[in-house]
Amino acid sequence: METEQGVRSRTFEWSDPAQTAARVGRSSGLEMLRAMRDGDLPAPPILHLVGGTGIEVEEGKVTVLMPAAEFHYNPLGTVHGGVIATLLDTAAGCTVHSTLPAGVGYTSLDLMTRFIRPVTVDSGVLRCEGGIISRGRRTAVAEAHLYDERGKLLAHATSNCLIFDLPQA
Repeated sequence: METEQGVRSRTFEWSDPAQTAARVGRSSGLEMLRAMRDGDLPAPPILHLVGGTGIEVEEGKVTVLMPAAEFHYNPLGTVHGGVIATLLDTAAGCTVHSTLPAGVGYTSLDLMTRFIRPVTVDSGVLRCEGGIISRGRRTAVAEAHLYDERGKLLAHATSNCLIFDLPQA
């Protein structure tokens, strides 16, 4: 919404994240991500915050969709690198999650990011595709590539994740 002075505002809603957190460990990562994709579990609040519009899920591959928007901009008039890193981290981490059985969790240890091209509203719907590079018993390496709606590579990242058994409730 725009006011007379050109000031814009934005509101968004999200569901209580405890609903999803309560399910962690009781179902596989793939089952949880599919439930989010299908609307049976709410998406995490961060996706609502950045304006994510959907996910595509397969075992070992997760894609996050988000239209580039003006509210993502930094002072230079491009999408802020933190928003781009959030998409890359989400796709890479969820890709690792999609490979985990019930009772097993993960956390990101690092995210190495390369920004290739500026991202603006003209980039359209951004497509961030995650994939597994290597997965062992205790660590996984995942990658993510961010594309504009014409298929041009905008950024990419690799992430190391720690895999661990979740405490039994």
